[in-house]
Amino acid sequence: MSLLFTHAYYLSDDLKEQKIMKPYPPLGLLYVSAYLWSKNIANDVFDTTFSSLEKQLEFIEYKKPKVICIYTNLMTKIEVLKLIKTLKTKKYNFPKIVLGGPDVTYNIENYLKAGADFLVIGEGEETTYELYNAIIEDENYHNINGIAFLENNEVIQNKPRVKFKELDELPLPNREAINMQHYLDTWKNNHGKSSMTISTQRGCPYTCKWCSTAVYGQSYRRRPAEQVAAEMKMLKENYNPDAIWFVDDVFTVSHKWLLAFREEVIKQEAIIPFECITRAERLNDEILALLKEVGCFRIWIGAESGSQKVIDLMDRRVDVSVVKEAIQKTNALGMETGTFIMLGYPGETEEDITETIQYLKDANPTLYTITVAYPIKGTSLYNEVESKITNQLEWETSTDREIEFERTYSKKFYKYAVSKVVNEVEFSRKFSLSKYKAIKHKVKSVLASGLMVLNR
Repeated sequence: MSLLFTHAYYLSDDLKEQKIMKPYPPLGLLYVSAYLWSKNIANDVFDTTFSSLEKQLEFIEYKKPKVICIYTNLMTKIEVLKLIKTLKTKKYNFPKIVLGGPDVTYNIENYLKAGADFLVIGEGEETTYELYNAIIEDENYHNINGIAFLENNEVIQNKPRVKFKELDELPLPNREAINMQHYLDTWKNNHGKSSMTISTQRGCPYTCKWCSTAVYGQSYRRRPAEQVAAEMKMLKENYNPDAIWFVDDVFTVSHKWLLAFREEVIKQEAIIPFECITRAERLNDEILALLKEVGCFRIWIGAESGSQKVIDLMDRRVDVSVVKEAIQKTNALGMETGTFIMLGYPGETEEDITETIQYLKDANPTLYTITVAYPIKGTSLYNEVESKITNQLEWETSTDREIEFERTYSKKFYKYAVSKVVNEVEFSRKFSLSKYKAIKHKVKSVLASGLMVLNR
């Protein structure tokens, strides 16, 4: 076949993920692959997650595709750039390299000058189809919306691609192209349950300043509930996963859609236990009961901070008390909860961190994750701190996660702040169960507090 889809995430190189072992397949690539097949364009998918660069290159050398489409994001960028340089040789028949994914939109010139022949900006299905045909037929590229390329060493960026309005026109992801059992077994062996992913919507209508909308935009488009239920039934029959992870940004954004979803999954006998992400204000007693009825076992409810001041700085447009209440109500119904915390946002103070600690204690989510804020190029947060960036990084060997900017406190301060938050919350949780274990957390919290003072 003359068309190959691949990426550059290698689990064997990710020490952090090796401790977690919750990998998911490249759903975006599988969607584009399926769309091309629906247009009678044969293609291969080489999934690198459980493979290696060496095996990937062997496959490409054997197949010698004319066009290689590579997904890239800020986590895989460095490996993608290495892969491009390797492929642009006679050994691999000088394939045309097409890049897509969230990182290309605001790094167009960098990626093109690093060796990519074309960039697909935004949704990839229609654009990749038209671009592939043009490459094979050696036609003009100037009328293909949604791409960028170099011409006479100058960047040419065509008109944006109009986004899909009706997502039911998209075929299901081409899961048959990769070894799904490897993912299912990895989950089962490490967690006792297997898990798969489903996407029901594209875009997010909200305005959080730190969040990138580079691919699907600030929009809301949804697949029909009937189609989603049918996909769940298919997965149930073909793969029998123990759980589903809905990858949507705000699963409960439309209550009307959820009512139809409940009706369809019950009618089609398609219920599979699932977890999802949403916003607190898009939950109420009726919706929580509905979610539990159709198999939801965990809801991740965005918070980012326990300080209303910080939430407002982020343009989250939610009341922290509403978030806390949503988590508490979900817990009371017997569903698990998760929440996300971001420290180090511009303007955050120690008082705000203290409020976050109290919020976590009061809300008592089953799970929580903590990150230190970093600016992704193209976001409002990046635009706000761009003039305050303090380290000059080589683009080809660094990622946005490494960007440092003038914060309220030092970089080391936030390392210890994360430790303080975790240990204060765990002290509160464990005190009634084991005072000895709880005291260990309190000691670590006090130590972290002292180091925060020393590193302000």
